[in-house]
Amino acid sequence: MNLHEYQAKQLLATRGVQIPKGSVCYDGLEALIAARALGSEKVVLKAQVHTGGRGKAGGVAVVSAKDDIRSKASEIIGRKLVTYQTGPDGKPVSALLVEEFLPIDQEMYLGVVLDRNTGRVTIMASAEGGVEIETLARESPEKIVTVGVDPLRGLTPFQARNLAYRLTQNKVLAQQMTKIATVLYDIFVGFDCSLAEINPLVVSGDRVLALDAKLNLDENGLFRHPELELLRDRSQEDQLELSANKDGLSYIKLTGNIGCIVNGAGLAMATLDLIALHGGSPANFLDVGGGASEQGVADAMNILLDDKRVKAVFINIFGGILRCDVLARGVIRALNERGVALPIVARVEGTNIEEGRELFEKSGLPIDMIPSLDEAAKLVVAKAKSFNKES
Repeated sequence: MNLHEYQAKQLLATRGVQIPKGSVCYDGLEALIAARALGSEKVVLKAQVHTGGRGKAGGVAVVSAKDDIRSKASEIIGRKLVTYQTGPDGKPVSALLVEEFLPIDQEMYLGVVLDRNTGRVTIMASAEGGVEIETLARESPEKIVTVGVDPLRGLTPFQARNLAYRLTQNKVLAQQMTKIATVLYDIFVGFDCSLAEINPLVVSGDRVLALDAKLNLDENGLFRHPELELLRDRSQEDQLELSANKDGLSYIKLTGNIGCIVNGAGLAMATLDLIALHGGSPANFLDVGGGASEQGVADAMNILLDDKRVKAVFINIFGGILRCDVLARGVIRALNERGVALPIVARVEGTNIEEGRELFEKSGLPIDMIPSLDEAAKLVVAKAKSFNKES
């Protein structure tokens, strides 16, 4: 679960981190009132969406107090912001952060992540901020400072001070940066984050401020932080993933066009690899689990049918607890209710396989039952490519 910029900055501010003066608004009139209240010659209008690249996409504007702020804000609020991260569908903008415009002397980067190679929380910092950290790491890795944190001791004061002084020799600024690094680490650990980032962290005169902030929360830890669930903006989340979560399915949207229904995470990963091996591209990871019911299977099929990118469906099930006849009834129910418009390939083995095959055959549905996993994968890739040409 991701937080909006203004929500992340509010969490930082309550712990003593300085942020620009501003407020979140939901229409042009609110934005105009907020801008006038700041009393600045210039203000910054920032679309609140869960994506990077807002500036290039027209989601950030610096406007003069003499400009038509209400009109400019209305142009941003209500639109869909299309960035390199969102794809062509974009993200809806329903909120706008109106902030004071600050003179900036230096931009820096500060982030906290989990280094899976060492199994430790790691702080990353750079004296050059305002750019994607991935780009900086690729082009100038020597400019990134990293600090691995011992899980038993946590971030020690000397580590935070050492980090700050590697970014600046100014004592006043270093003291502020030491505190900010400590606060960001505490938030990362305390709220079960997968990412806590300030980019850019700016120097303005003798102050260090969080000009932008990003907090990504591990959903597996949300039960410990029910108050953060209230900050969730479901309009920013993929609707198919929300639907799958509601139905108790493990679903992750990918970029391809072959929809997959599999039981078991290991088999699902192998299925995705096999599709890619034969030149196809999976549209999703969807694990219905070992104990899926007929309704659960029908829900899974409906999710794939709702995805407009899907050009073919691959059902790869090894029935254990999930019996093959239960699978067949769920698939048949969904297809009969929705109609069949896509090619479907099924590789089904396991408990009650004969009953399952009989149900599929009697249904009259155009489902290719292939016993070989490799041959089934080849066929579904070919059908997806053929369907693309026909459409």
